[in-house]
Amino acid sequence: MSVMVSLFDARRTRTSEKYTAYPPDVLPMFVAEMDSMLAEPVREALAAAVSAGDTGYVGHGRALPEAFADFAGDRWGWQVDPDLVRTTTDVSVAAVETLRRVIEPGDQVVIMPPVYPPFWDYVTEAGGSVTEVPLLPPEGPADPFDTTAGWQIDLDGIGRAFAEGARTVLLCNPHNPLGLVHDRDSLAALARLAAEWDAVVIADEIHAPLTHADATFTPFLDSCPEAAAVGVALTSASKAWNLAGTKCALMVGASDRARAWFDGMPAEVVERTGILGYTASVAAFSEGGPWLASLLAELAANRRILAEELGDALPGAEHRQPQASYLSWIDLRALPWGEDPAAVLVEQAKVALASGPAFGRQGRGFARLNFGCSEETLREGLSRLRDASTARN
Repeated sequence: MSVMVSLFDARRTRTSEKYTAYPPDVLPMFVAEMDSMLAEPVREALAAAVSAGDTGYVGHGRALPEAFADFAGDRWGWQVDPDLVRTTTDVSVAAVETLRRVIEPGDQVVIMPPVYPPFWDYVTEAGGSVTEVPLLPPEGPADPFDTTAGWQIDLDGIGRAFAEGARTVLLCNPHNPLGLVHDRDSLAALARLAAEWDAVVIADEIHAPLTHADATFTPFLDSCPEAAAVGVALTSASKAWNLAGTKCALMVGASDRARAWFDGMPAEVVERTGILGYTASVAAFSEGGPWLASLLAELAANRRILAEELGDALPGAEHRQPQASYLSWIDLRALPWGEDPAAVLVEQAKVALASGPAFGRQGRGFARLNFGCSEETLREGLSRLRDASTARN
């Protein structure tokens, strides 16, 4: 049985942003939400909680820290201490509140564009100043069948930022929008550089459970001994199990330093965790493995379709298969759609993609496509893009 549901059925029954932001004649392939059903263990856990009226403020148990620790150990060989795990509303709140503990007003925080657009907002909301150190792009034309990604952390650039006063890095691992899974050597080098400068690395690892079979995810905190001392990891079940609206994320530490940061946060940071999100996350991490395996198989099939057919649909477009996630970063600079192709395509193709420039100036001429949908929906999207390209030519 397919994990994905038809877009028509989803639009008929769902009220989230993905299905209401655009008119019904537009295919929504922009926001990071899938056209998927809920995993059965998650559905059962939520139904039981609602039936029992267990919808109050979140409690103070260890169920989620222990479930995540078991998941991380089984999946990545990462030994997480449940006592160094805290929960909050979502990864956005986790990022801002962690930044507030580790920076002073005006401090520089390094981000690596092209990157998830709210990263700029996290820094300014926490009182910091953004320092951009873009990822180093791959050399040569993109091969859609090459899953080695090619992008790299600019360690020399980060070293220069540290020399100029930055003391915090906001890392995206796996990296959105590229689907780049940073390798262990790069993460360890970043950790050692941070240790040398007494800096902190905050790693957003929300897409980690969506790593594809031909890549290996390395948790930042487990990349080397230095990483445990300088870092905090932020994660959630929300992307992999499509639970964003239930509001629950985790902050994970591996040192007494991290424990002090967590303990210094206002009590409300934890208490704002959604109890239904907590319940769903426990079920996802502890019992959602088989569903996740089915999902990854469907995403891998869609990823292959994009690799095989995007070039025919949009001659001149380039992209590399993502190593993680259901998001494809597409280079459309060779096509006559300007700096923001998504703005053109929503009108001409009736396909809503995420705007490339929103991910930084490195995204000019790019767009991000969400292939977390049925094969039928993906093929309809490709057909519409092909028609728009043909009409333009």
